[in-house]
Amino acid sequence: MRAILSWKESVRERVYDLAFKPDGSQIIIAAGLRVLVYDADGAIIQPLRGHKDVVYCVAYAKDGKRFASGSADKSVIIWTSKLEGILKYTHNDSIQCVAYNPVTHQLASCSSGDFGLWSPEQKSVNKHKVSSKITCCGWTNDGQYLALGMMNGVVSIRNKNGEEKVKIERPGGSSSPIWSIAWNPSKDEHNDILAVADWGQKLSFYQLSGKQIGKDRTLNYDPCCISYFSKGEYIVMGGSDRQVSLYTKDGVRLGTIGEQDAWVWTCRVKPDSNFVVLGCQDGNIVCYQLNFSTVHGLYKDRYAYRDSMTDVIVQHLITEQKVRLKCRELVKKIAIYRNRLAVQLPEKIHIYEPIPEDSNEMRYRIKEKISRKFECNLLVVCSQHIILCQEKRLQCLSFTSVKEKEWVMESLIRYIKVIGGPPGREGLLVGLKNGAILKIFVDNPFPITLLKLSTSVRCLDMSTSRNKLAVVDEHNTLLVYDINSKELLFQEPNANSVAWNTQCEDMLCFSGNGYLNIKASDFPVHQQKMQGFMVGYNGSKIFCLHVYSMSAVEVPQSAPMYQYLERKMFKEAYQIACLGVTDSDWRDLATEALEGLDFETAKKAFIRIRDLRYLELINSIEERKKCGESDNELFLADVYAFQGKFHQAAKLYKRTGHEAKALSMYTDLRMFEFAKEFIGATDPKSSRMLMTKQADWAKSSKEPRAAAEMYLSAGEHLKAIDIIGEHGWADMLIDIARKLDKAEREPLAKCALHFKRLKHHGYASETYSKMGDLKALVELHVETRHWEEAFSLVEKHPQFKNNVFVPYAQWLAENDRFEEAQKAFHKAGRQTEAVKVLEQLTHNAVVENRFSDAGYYYWMLSMQCLDIARDQRDEMLKKFERFQRLAELYYVYRSIQRYTDEPFSSHMPETLFNICRFLLNNLTKDIPPGISKVNTLYALAKQSRKLGAYKLARYSYEKLQELHVPSRFLESIELASLTIRSKPFHDSEDLIEGMMCYRCSTNNPLLNNQGSVCINCRQPFIYSASSYEVLPLVQFYLEEGISDEEALSLIDLEDSLSEAISSEPQALKIEDGLDNAEEDPFTAKMSFEQGGSTFVPVKVSRSVLRSMSRRDVLIKRWPRPLKWEYFRSLLPDVSITMCPSCFKMFHSEDYELLVLQHNCCPYCRRPIDEPN
Repeated sequence: MRAILSWKESVRERVYDLAFKPDGSQIIIAAGLRVLVYDADGAIIQPLRGHKDVVYCVAYAKDGKRFASGSADKSVIIWTSKLEGILKYTHNDSIQCVAYNPVTHQLASCSSGDFGLWSPEQKSVNKHKVSSKITCCGWTNDGQYLALGMMNGVVSIRNKNGEEKVKIERPGGSSSPIWSIAWNPSKDEHNDILAVADWGQKLSFYQLSGKQIGKDRTLNYDPCCISYFSKGEYIVMGGSDRQVSLYTKDGVRLGTIGEQDAWVWTCRVKPDSNFVVLGCQDGNIVCYQLNFSTVHGLYKDRYAYRDSMTDVIVQHLITEQKVRLKCRELVKKIAIYRNRLAVQLPEKIHIYEPIPEDSNEMRYRIKEKISRKFECNLLVVCSQHIILCQEKRLQCLSFTSVKEKEWVMESLIRYIKVIGGPPGREGLLVGLKNGAILKIFVDNPFPITLLKLSTSVRCLDMSTSRNKLAVVDEHNTLLVYDINSKELLFQEPNANSVAWNTQCEDMLCFSGNGYLNIKASDFPVHQQKMQGFMVGYNGSKIFCLHVYSMSAVEVPQSAPMYQYLERKMFKEAYQIACLGVTDSDWRDLATEALEGLDFETAKKAFIRIRDLRYLELINSIEERKKCGESDNELFLADVYAFQGKFHQAAKLYKRTGHEAKALSMYTDLRMFEFAKEFIGATDPKSSRMLMTKQADWAKSSKEPRAAAEMYLSAGEHLKAIDIIGEHGWADMLIDIARKLDKAEREPLAKCALHFKRLKHHGYASETYSKMGDLKALVELHVETRHWEEAFSLVEKHPQFKNNVFVPYAQWLAENDRFEEAQKAFHKAGRQTEAVKVLEQLTHNAVVENRFSDAGYYYWMLSMQCLDIARDQRDEMLKKFERFQRLAELYYVYRSIQRYTDEPFSSHMPETLFNICRFLLNNLTKDIPPGISKVNTLYALAKQSRKLGAYKLARYSYEKLQELHVPSRFLESIELASLTIRSKPFHDSEDLIEGMMCYRCSTNNPLLNNQGSVCINCRQPFIYSASSYEVLPLVQFYLEEGISDEEALSLIDLEDSLSEAISSEPQALKIEDGLDNAEEDPFTAKMSFEQGGSTFVPVKVSRSVLRSMSRRDVLIKRWPRPLKWEYFRSLLPDVSITMCPSCFKMFHSEDYELLVLQHNCCPYCRRPIDEPN
């Protein structure tokens, strides 16, 4: 720090106070009875008179519009910035100090006995009494509190209303009057800090709360004034020691600003500057300018500099990490080298070293302390020594303060620098004013002269290999020498500092005239604008000192790299690029090296920018080189192709005899026109291949029609068909199919497939016909449900019967046409499926209570089983008999179900009576699902009662009592059970006669637990399938040796019946000329042994057959393996008809009526017009 006298004025009167206008343009001075107004350069503007006694204090408002003065005449005058007095008010005592609130511009005026608060909007001054004389006052930065310093050693802190909030009592009391206070104006401080100077010769600091910060600092003089710099970093203070001193904000004395001949009563710092103005008892007004020099040191990327005069900050210029070392004394010199930091303080030198284990943060500790006062111009530190430079003398001291070496130079030392070396044996580069450049080793007493220049040395640096020396002389010329040959390599003008790049031997930079200059090897200098002073060059970082701050400037090394590239010096260019260039520069380097076939450099550069494509190319070229390829032109062609220089690549491919590669390149890039030009019209095979590739491209680029046409012209029918088919262009597809030869089956088949997918079945059919693929044609008809065409094909080609009827049956089944489906399965010979469908149908019908359908389906099932029985005889015949029985049971039960579930019945009571009895007679074994014994007994009981079969009715009601009866029948059954007991306990004779056996004439009971057979002769009863009355028919069997055909020929056939037997239902008509029954040989055959437990069938011989009339005989002509069944009517006057399909017997009248109603047989549903 240096203080330079700026100006000095002298007035006759004592100067007690002064104040700056906030913009620094005016100084208001309290001198004697006057207020003097000066400008910033010390010229008086105007003296102001208004007070009658000595003016003690002045203060300027923060907005610069008015100022105030206070005097021993007990008055305060408010003045405008135009130097006009506008207001005057008084206190009871002399005014000691005044202060303006920095925010509200409220004025505080303090006298010996009170203080007043006035603001422009108030009419009166608010005054507050105090117990002691006020000597000084000051507002906090936010204007909320006012501090008052008093003669009794108390600091009173008041709010804006004058109320005391905090009271600070100094230890000395009234023997240590408070003479000056000041609040720190810094915005960085978290708390308001008050500096207090008292005449106990102490300086102390307090928080707003009254808490003291740190300890009191002893001054050794009575302080009269204290003032802060604008930002609060320094304090200036003067008093009885007749000088003004500079202190840190913590109270550490830094030095003297200026010595005077009398006490200094006031000192103030010009706002936002480094000018200090002071006023003395002898009337002198003096202005000093303070210059704070930069104290710093740099080693590679570590920079140490002085901060706040007493601290050292070590900064890592790359990572921007910083560490602050608090020395608490004025820092005079700083030197840094490797792991040593030397700091010179007024009375000692501290040697610091980094804490080694702390790698993440920069932290230093004191290694040595040299407690001696040194006077030196320059300070240098090495690993084990410090070097002090004082004009011509160099001294080398150990860290224990032992002087080991001393060198005396022939001229003043202008520049010194450590250039490295082993610990304890470092080399120094020294430049002298007479132009001599020396190298000194710490352990060698003899300096070595490197060069002798004609002019003074200003700056020096040596290259990393110690082969070149760069010197800046006093004429700002940069000179670069070869150290070994002493030859001047080159020189450059306008340089004020120079540094070699620590990572690259051939690069240096120098600054001057606001420019930064970078020079590589012997290439021209590259310039860019830069403010400041260049002090170091490490890699791509240049360290620049501008005013007080050091910064690391990132400088792309592009310019020198391109200079090397121009000369095809790829390896050197790569070294420069490693220092730091942009990604685009790396790419240029990689590309240039690749074109120059320096694959190693290119590979490294492409790795830097992570370009995998080019790395793969270089890898493949290196592999080919290992395999013995050495054609550089071919390699270059590959490189050009990769770079997009396709025509150059094609020329090189042609020159090296690799035309196919060029062609492949053009086609891959879809440059078909260039490819055509390249091959010309000579090679038809290549032209076709080109056309195919072009079509491939058209397909992938979503131009399908063009692609299809190109494929067709290239003869690639399959690819064309695929594209056309995908897009559904049926017209184009059928044109192709019609043009194709029938031998070209694959494209034709593809066409047909696409037609099927597009639902153009006609075109598909045409294509399959052209191919002659009958199976595919049949499958097409089946898929499209064109059954008529399929059936017509099957007629011509029966081998496809299964291919048609099975899917047809499945389709019918899916469409709920199960009966047709069953027939279709049957036709296709798929008996298992046919039976399965029928079984499912039957099951569904039973579950849904459709008993008529259930009967019909069981009958169909039985006929299916009979059909299959030719192959699986025993098993299927058993099934046939079971299904025949179930068919009849369900057929019968549907009438009972309708009677019990529906309100009306179409059946006569006799018919229902017969049906119930038939069903109960046949339900002796298991009851089939769906058939209700309750419903049957209930219907029988009701009909029996109607017809007079009271005994049977009572039996039925008793049986019902044993069963679980639905609630809807319960009441009526219980009532009927009671009322039936009023009826006679026997059945009607007419009903019993109806159950007469026509073989043995026995009257059978109405219910028979042996089933539907005679209880006497065991002859089965034959029932009418409509009324279920017993028909006058007796079944007879043929004797051994008589075939069905012979028996038929023996029975007398009449011409009038021959046609009816073959196609109409068999019927027995009433005729007149019948023989007497007594003479009938059949009647004799009916006789049997009474009382036998086994059934004896009626067997007839040839003679008996001859005697029979065809009109009396009914034949069930069962298909094989069943035998025909023969029945003889014993009452020829009863007309009986038998259905030729299901062989059920009916009274002829009933049958005709039912056929008229249903248009088919009521049992098997055979239409009347269907041939048998």
